[in-house]
Formats: sequence, C-alpha cells, structure tokens
Amino acid sequence: MLNLAVFLEDSARNYPDRDAVVLGETRLTYAQVNAGANQVANFLVSKGIQPGDKVALSCPNLPYFSLVYYGILKAGAVVVPLNILLKGREVAYHLGDSEAKAYFCFEGTADLAIGAEGHAGFEQADGCEHFVVITVDPAAPSPIEGTTTLGQALAGQAPTFETVATDADDTAVILYTSGTTGQPKGAELRHSNMHSNALVSRDLFGANADDPDTYLCVLPLFHSFGQTVIQNGAFAFGGTVVMLPRFEANAALGLMLREKVTFFGGVPTMYWGLLGALTEDVDVATLAANLRVAVAGGSALPIEVHKEFERRFGVTILEGYGLSETSPVASFAPWGKPPRVGSIGVPIPDVELKLIDADWNEITEPDAVGEIAIKGPNVMKGYYRRPEATAEAIHDGWFRSGDLARKDADGYYYIVDRAKDLIIRGGFNVYPREIEEVLMTHPAVSLAAVIGVPHESHGEEIKAFVILKPGAEATAEELVAWGKEQMASYKYPRIVDVVEALPMTATGKILKRELD
Repeated sequence: MLNLAVFLEDSARNYPDRDAVVLGETRLTYAQVNAGANQVANFLVSKGIQPGDKVALSCPNLPYFSLVYYGILKAGAVVVPLNILLKGREVAYHLGDSEAKAYFCFEGTADLAIGAEGHAGFEQADGCEHFVVITVDPAAPSPIEGTTTLGQALAGQAPTFETVATDADDTAVILYTSGTTGQPKGAELRHSNMHSNALVSRDLFGANADDPDTYLCVLPLFHSFGQTVIQNGAFAFGGTVVMLPRFEANAALGLMLREKVTFFGGVPTMYWGLLGALTEDVDVATLAANLRVAVAGGSALPIEVHKEFERRFGVTILEGYGLSETSPVASFAPWGKPPRVGSIGVPIPDVELKLIDADWNEITEPDAVGEIAIKGPNVMKGYYRRPEATAEAIHDGWFRSGDLARKDADGYYYIVDRAKDLIIRGGFNVYPREIEEVLMTHPAVSLAAVIGVPHESHGEEIKAFVILKPGAEATAEELVAWGKEQMASYKYPRIVDVVEALPMTATGKILKRELD
C-alpha cells in the first residue's frame, strides 16, 4: 500500500516544528500543514467523496495549494491540478473530462480572475457537485454569491484523519497535457509514479534531512516540474518551500536573499530574468554563497545564459528532461560532475531511455537522431478514458515522447528538435491545433494555421495566419483581442497575419515550414 501523502505525514512526524511552506510573513510548520490537510480530507469525506473520485484544484503558489493537494490524497481521491490561466469554457472541459466531483478554486485577483472563470466552468460542467472558493483571508465571505469558502468548509473539521490506504498502482494525480491533435488529455499518474520521481528529485542533488534545502517555488505548482521537483521533493525530507505566486525577477532575488534559498528550479526565461535584474544594488556574493543547486527544464537553456549564470553565481545550472506523462523527470545532468552544456544528461536511476524510429525500432549509432522513448517507474498509467491514445503512446512499457534527440558515446542525450509543431512559450506547452480550432470558431475566420516564432524572453511567441470567410472583415488587432478573451494568457496568439492563402501540399495539408 502506498499513498503520496506519506511525504507530508513522515515530515510532520519527524520535523513537526520545521517550516514547510513560507509566503511573505506567513510560515506554516509541517505539523500545521498536516493538520490543515487532515481537515480538507475530513471535509471531502463529509461530502461523500470516495476513494478514486477526482477533485480539481486551481490555485497559484500559495500554502493553500499544499494543504488541499495533500488533503485530497489523504482522502484517497485523485488530484486534478488545473492551470490557473484557463478560461471558463476550458475549465468546464477539464472538469467534465476528468469527471471531477469537487473543485477547489482560488478567488483570484483584480488582474487574474481565477475564481470567476473557475465558477463559470463549474456551472457549465456536468457531474461536479461541490465548489469551494479559496480566499486569501479564511474569515472573509465568498466573493462569489452562493458558494462556500475554504474557511467555511474547514470550520469544525477535525485536524486528525486516518489516511486512506491506497494501492501503489492507484491513480494519485491527473495532469492535463495537450497532444498535437484534439483536446487536452489527462495523464494518469500512479502514487508509485509520483512517489518514486519525488524521491529521485530529492536524492539526485545531495539532499540532507539534517541540513535541509530551502526551495524557491516560482514554478507553478499545477505543473509537474513544480509539483514533483519542488513541492514533493522538498516534503520528502523536510525541506522548506518558499512560495512566490507569480515570477518577478526582483521579487525572486529579494526572497532568495531573505530566506537564504539553497535550491532554485526554473525554466530558461526565469534564469534570463534573474540575470537581467542583477544591478549593483543586489548582493550577488551572498546569493551565490547560499545557492547550492540550480536546475532547469521545460525548454532548451541558451548557452549564453548558462555561462553567465555560472559566472555570476558560481553554480552550474543542471538541465533535465521530462514530460507530464513521466511524472515528469526522465533524465538529468549528474550533480557534482563537469557539465555538458546543452545536454539533458543521462537517465535518472531505475529509468531507461532509448532512441527509436517511427516503427519503434531502436537506434543505437552514436549521435544518430531518433525519438526519445522512456521506460521505468515514472511512466504514467495512461491517458484517462483514452485507450487508443494510450496504446499509441505506450508499447511494451515504453513511452514515446515525440521529441527528437541524439545520444553521444558516453550516454548523454541532447534534444535536437521538439515534437512536431509544439510551441513552448515561457515554459508552457502550447499546441497549435487547439489554438487553430478556437480561432476557427470566430465568425469571420475560415481557416487558421498557428506556429511558433523566436522571442527574446519567452523563447517562442505564438503567431497565427488566418484566412477570412468571403465578405467577412476582421483586423489582426481585433483577432488578437478576441483570442485573449477566449484562451488562457499563455495560449492566445500575440501576432496575427490575415492572408489570402496558405501554402499546402497536393493533399491539402498546410506546409507550416513555409510560414514565418
């Protein structure tokens, strides 16, 4: 039997007075987080939530995320973390597709209406019975009429709970990831998947429970990287997670100094931002003295950023590779060894990587390019309610990533291309097909093609080419504004070209390689 909540419970028992999460002046110990998670579990059980039921969560990097996350797990239910930037109709899709029975949603801020969008999605979704608003002030009334706040939900709930004894093969988390076609799919991750990957994330970098790391959590906790490497990896040995709800370079540097951060994990644009914020007023020497580990993932790290960070901080950024379907970590640059800039490292313990062709045949020649396939305890159970998609992705235990790479003679892997058509904007995966389908719901749009174009800070920006319907009128500016209303902020195209025609093959397939 295994439940991912064991990380919190063990640390609460072994280090009850140690800080688990920090947000500004708020500091919660492991004992406090565990008690709060127990209250969440008691509330869910009181509402009839059964082991295996799905419970969705929309929350930025706040202590509430950890309380609700582990509370759901303690109840034996399945956590469905949702991107906080989703719009109402996108929320409705995710709730319906995951068959969520309950939904915890942060109230939002003036510039990020998570609560309003979340409630709109809840109202549209079938089968989701309970909506709980997470308010900054637990005693505050709900900003959404007729809904229950987390403070109200937990009032009177006991701070003790006997965690449901789930099986290692039971689903713990469903992480939504898009494919190159169709709607987002839910990757079912077992308790064993997430547990083993968090332990590896803890052990890869020389973690010491007697002298635990302090992590700066700028990676979104709804994302697999932040969830496993930062939150679960820290909780696995009593580390402290310092939360920053929204990345801002100056704020991050200030927290790194104040909290003596020893572990930083981020996507390349975050490292780029930190370097750009280093002025003469920043105590770089102290930052560098505190920082022990820096890790990067999500997209390729520019070599110049890699070199400059090491020069300024005296720490080599370790690059890794993984996907939501692999919990997520599959490979990492070995800690304590000379870096190989540009490499995603070697397979993590107990995980195998190989390169394959389109027919699953292994490619063994050094430096030959093939698609990465992954096998090990980190590979998902499958895509929720999508047996055909699962069968296409997993063969004899091997998961095909869609990413192309080469392997050198020493076994180090190097990404040479991304999955076909995939755009990575600021560390977020954006799949053109989904954007194209939304654009084509605009009354003036006949056809759309979406690509990624280079961008200095985001890595890639989203660009759309659209053909209007005969007689229809719409400007590029109008289409950008409309897209902003319809899609999450990391998805909608900032650049739109209205064109007369698109390049196509003889069979009518759009030749995206000819677009720029």
